[in-house]
Amino acid sequence: MQELMMRIENVSMHFRLRNEKVHSLKEYLIRLLKRDLSYSDFVALDQVSFEVYKGERLGIIGPNGAGKSTLLKIIAGVMKPTSGRVQIHGSVAPLLELGAGFDDEFSGAKNIYLNGAILGKSKQFLDDHYEEMVAFSELEHFIDKALKYYSSGMRAKLGFSIASLASADILIVDEILGVGDEAFRKKSSQKMAQLIEEGRTVLMVSHSLSQMVELSDRIVWLDHGRIRAIGDPEEICRQYEAQSAKKR
Repeated sequence: MQELMMRIENVSMHFRLRNEKVHSLKEYLIRLLKRDLSYSDFVALDQVSFEVYKGERLGIIGPNGAGKSTLLKIIAGVMKPTSGRVQIHGSVAPLLELGAGFDDEFSGAKNIYLNGAILGKSKQFLDDHYEEMVAFSELEHFIDKALKYYSSGMRAKLGFSIASLASADILIVDEILGVGDEAFRKKSSQKMAQLIEEGRTVLMVSHSLSQMVELSDRIVWLDHGRIRAIGDPEEICRQYEAQSAKKR
């Protein structure tokens, strides 16, 4: 019997969006006092349910706005769903917005400890793996510089180097295999392949359907916040491509 790692049960996520553009705090307060503000309910996810088993690689596809990143953030605990529940059995390493917990005034070295702590790693773990993270990031000459002087590519390299070393049971990956230059993208893809080979349970989002077919055991197709299909990667991606072609 397969070991259950995650159960997503009837998860929905609603956002309250303001209908009018407000250009300043003063305008907002005036409109608020006049009760001249109206809102609409945007449904990002609608009754989403599925299960994930140990060692499984689950790909999530769908057009922009389908709810993919919102779903991953809910599973990672970054967001709380409006309704439904998420059951997790094991530790989770979210490779989502790389470097989201960075402080621009701190050096790359200090941010390794800051970001590592956010990912739940102990100081001892970070001490033990510090040199490995720096070497993987290829930022040895910049590691003592403040992050405000880093390019977006350098920040992404450092973020991936920290997150990919988190020894978690479940990896949550959102469009990160394209970070950095071509050489680093190849290295990060190889690192992900290694983690997958180690038997980690992986949830991933990518707009690259070929990558999804290559790396996934199953595919979840999200469309307007709902699950359109779950199943064989080649078959689901073929259906998705056909549907996308019709809309062009």
